[in-house]
Amino acid sequence: MTENTVPNRLKLPHFLPYRLATISNRISRTISRLYSDRYDLTIPEWRVMAVLGDESDLSASEVAHRTAMDKVAVSRAVSRLLAKKRLERHFSPQDRRRSVLALSLEGVRIYAEIMPLALSYEAELLSHLGKQETAELNRLLDRLEGLSLETFGDPARTSKDEDGAA
Repeated sequence: MTENTVPNRLKLPHFLPYRLATISNRISRTISRLYSDRYDLTIPEWRVMAVLGDESDLSASEVAHRTAMDKVAVSRAVSRLLAKKRLERHFSPQDRRRSVLALSLEGVRIYAEIMPLALSYEAELLSHLGKQETAELNRLLDRLEGLSLETFGDPARTSKDEDGAA
């Protein structure tokens, strides 16, 4: 073995986490061209708006959980969106001690303009797959999303079933 040869070397282009991350980044960057300049939105800001457009009155922590973004990135995006008057913060109708977020009227207007562009982008992307391939992709993504990934690599886990749960 030479000095620069590493045993059990990772083949990065074939490593699933790398592949998922790079395709996600490429798609996010491409779709962001539909809204970034025109609406002065970053990718994290759009993700926050998209989540709140789907379901209103969520806490920043709930938004972070649903977007899988870290709390600092969500906090920065929320601050910018509040400053741009695209979000409103108020108290939850169910728990007056809990602060929640919602799209403002301006946020709703922007969301309504971007959503058809996003859906059209998705349709174009999926047009490169057949119906069966799209269904299989969704099935596989659902299965991966259902895994308890936080427990992977945990030395306390001694056995697992086929879904990866302990």
